[in-house]
Amino acid sequence: MSANSGEPGPTTKGGEPTAEIPQTTESTAEIPETGEPATEHLSEDERAELERLRAERAGSHGGGAARRSRRRFSWRAFFATILIVLGCVLAPIAVVGVWAGNQITDTGRYVATVEPLINDPAIQNVLTDRITNEIINQLNVTGTVDQAAAQLQSRGLTRISTLLTTFGPQITSAVTGFVHSTVHTVISSQAMANAWVQVNTVAHQAVVKLLSGQGNGTLTNTNGQITLNLAPLIAVVKQALEQRGFALASHIPIVNATVPLFQAKELGKAQAGYRLVSDLKIVLPILALVLLAAGVFTARGRRRALIVVGLGVAASMVVLAIGLLIARTIYLNSVPSSVLPTDAAAAAYDALVHFLRQGLRVVLAVGLVIAIGAFITGPSRAAVRTRAALGSGIAWLRNLGARRGVSTGPVGEWTYRHRTWLRIGAVTLIALILVFWGQPTALTIILLVVILLILLGLIELVASPPAEPAAVGQE
Repeated sequence: MSANSGEPGPTTKGGEPTAEIPQTTESTAEIPETGEPATEHLSEDERAELERLRAERAGSHGGGAARRSRRRFSWRAFFATILIVLGCVLAPIAVVGVWAGNQITDTGRYVATVEPLINDPAIQNVLTDRITNEIINQLNVTGTVDQAAAQLQSRGLTRISTLLTTFGPQITSAVTGFVHSTVHTVISSQAMANAWVQVNTVAHQAVVKLLSGQGNGTLTNTNGQITLNLAPLIAVVKQALEQRGFALASHIPIVNATVPLFQAKELGKAQAGYRLVSDLKIVLPILALVLLAAGVFTARGRRRALIVVGLGVAASMVVLAIGLLIARTIYLNSVPSSVLPTDAAAAAYDALVHFLRQGLRVVLAVGLVIAIGAFITGPSRAAVRTRAALGSGIAWLRNLGARRGVSTGPVGEWTYRHRTWLRIGAVTLIALILVFWGQPTALTIILLVVILLILLGLIELVASPPAEPAAVGQE
């Protein structure tokens, strides 16, 4: 009962009285900012005591803030950052190392690199001009015409000798045109393409010799240039000329002519670098993966670290791609047009780095897939909404099938009980396919990811929880 009122105090639902709640006055109302009572009704001592308590409370809060500020620097986060940065820096080096090692040790990869060159019009024109010049120089058509004119003159056939001398340049030009046309036809034929593959398959050992510094191969280092020996190709052209009835072709000797392909002013350093990279072509990728995995494991927020790893690796591949573009520009500007036309030099460079570009695209795609996967499975609002939307879509399809009498039955219940292992199995299967694919492209990665998403979606769609028993009503 209230001391100032005759009204009964508050009661519970059962009618029993409860303890009376004292009414607060305006002087004891809480201050919204601090949640503490006002001090107008307190005595001097009580105010002093309250101020002391407030000071202690403020001190404890300040100490906690200081401790929190000290805890902001984490050695664990520091080491995780260092490991991830090192792994991302090493990733493009590992890609270059694998590419260089494959070019040196894998004959099939080397042949696949140089095979498109023989089908490139710019390279065909260069080879046609060089082989034609070598053949004409060896035939010495002008000298042969002059010699024939001199013999006719000595036999008293002055008029014929004069005509032959007069039309000598035209005869030389006609022979040169015939040889050039024949050479171009042979160079652009499928027979030459097959011969090109065969020659380069054998010449792969010469590449190994060149990069190891041994030399004496089909590809050689001559005056700071990587040159290709044309003797095997000239032999093919000589045979074709003889088959076309050009009798003078039988007089063409064995020619060791060469055509420059690449500038190699720093070949010594390149050889040392290639040898080192070829030795480390397995170690470098493993080391990069170990550093990145250690960085994720060390980090406090591993999912966030995994996102950073994926994006960091993708960014490093973009940097490598930009570096290749810059190197291409530098290379094309460094090759004189008199040595190799710009279009032919561009074709040679693009063929050389084709598989390197393909490799960095694959790693770029893998990095983005990892980052997207880690983000989608995270707790962010966008990720949660995405998963909810996917779950709603799958549930809608399942309910639609149920309304039409389609049920997975025991298979669905079994899939529901083993759905975790089925997910692991699907991911493992796609990973094994990726590992044993050999040389996947970025498109291959995307297709495999799409297949994995379809498999995971089918698992969720087929999985059906067992029916719950009917609830027993309580008496």
